[in-house]
Formats: sequence, structure tokens, C-alpha cells
Amino acid sequence: MSELTDRQQAILDFVRERIESDGLPPTWAEIARAFGFRQTRAAQKHLQALEAKGYLELLPGKARGIRLGGLSPAGGTGPDGIAGARRSGERPAQVSLPILGRVAAGSPIGADAQVEGAQVEKHLIVDRVMFSPAPDYLLRVRGDSMRDDGIFDGDLVAVHRTADARDGQVVVARVDGEVTIKRLQLRRGGVRLLPRNPDFPPIEVAPGQEFAIEGVYCGLIRAG
Repeated sequence: MSELTDRQQAILDFVRERIESDGLPPTWAEIARAFGFRQTRAAQKHLQALEAKGYLELLPGKARGIRLGGLSPAGGTGPDGIAGARRSGERPAQVSLPILGRVAAGSPIGADAQVEGAQVEKHLIVDRVMFSPAPDYLLRVRGDSMRDDGIFDGDLVAVHRTADARDGQVVVARVDGEVTIKRLQLRRGGVRLLPRNPDFPPIEVAPGQEFAIEGVYCGLIRAG
């Protein structure tokens, strides 16, 4: 089978991760957003190239019409490692994660930390065993409000994409269009986002205020 470009490998890894974490492949639009493509046509071209090289099959007329098949290079380095892992039921040892931007560990920051539609800074190959649950993307931390949880300015935090989280989990949350990383506190009267640094106050989410959980924290990569 033909070798993959770095971008084709990253897209293949993204599709595989979404299937493993969600049980469904991503749509072309979701791939386009994850990789910063302005049009879904760009995602389609990469998927068609992967199909031509035998790594997946595109199913006409289906919104999530992607079926993995054939061989998959392990971490972009060879044709046999991940394919053998898939046949044996094991997960590949390495994954390619996009760095989507910045997230505030301090006061929430705005447009440059948007998760949906964020521009991809670059992709990073990481060891899967470093994270739990399986990560979908990385965000670069700005600020030190989470220092007592070991999350420091400049770190890359790995995020598992989900809209649900339990009380006490560290989450990436959107409040009035701005994104922050904090510890979630669910109370009968509402939601609080707690810093892990006494120099910062909690964020009180008022009734009717725009609020959404973008994902849960699942590990980090320390800034060099």
C-alpha cells in the first residue's frame, strides 16, 4: 500500500480515534473543523486519497460514511503496527492529536480559544498510555489558576470531547462564548467552575447564562 502524507496520517488517526471513543466515524464537516479546512471539500479530497490508497472505504449517501479497512501505519512510521494491533483487538500505541489553540487557566479568554472551528496549530504524536480517557485534541494553557492540580502556564492539556461531566472533574467549559479550564462543581442551585489557586475566585454560572462543557481533561504534556 502507498505511504501516507503527514496530513493523511493525521486524518486517519482522527477518524480512528473518533470511532474508538464515540462508536461512530466523524462527518466530513467535523474533520474539516478539526483540521482548520474552510470547506468540507478539502476533507473529502483527503478521505478520497486515503480510500485510493486502501486505508478506508467511503460509503455514498451516508453522513458518517467512513469505514476503516486495510493497513494503517503505526504513528506514521510503518505499514504494519496499527493494523496488527487492530486485528488482535489492541489499541495503537500512539495517536496524532491536533493542537487547537489556547485555554485559560485564569480568567476565561475568548475567540483565540474557540474549540469549535479552531485553527489547528499543528499535530503532535503522543503515547496513548499517557491519557485516560482517550484524548481528541490538545489545548495550550495560559495562566496558573490550576497550578494546585499540576496544570501550569504553557502546558498542553489533552481533552476528551464530551458534553457530559461528573462533579469534581476538570473540564474545558465555555461561558458566554469564552473558554476556560476549571474543576466542575455541581450544586443544587447551579454550577460553579473552581480554580485550583487561591489567588483566583470561582466562576459562578448564573441561571440562563450561556454555558457548555466542551470536554474533560485527560492528561497533559509539560511545556519544555
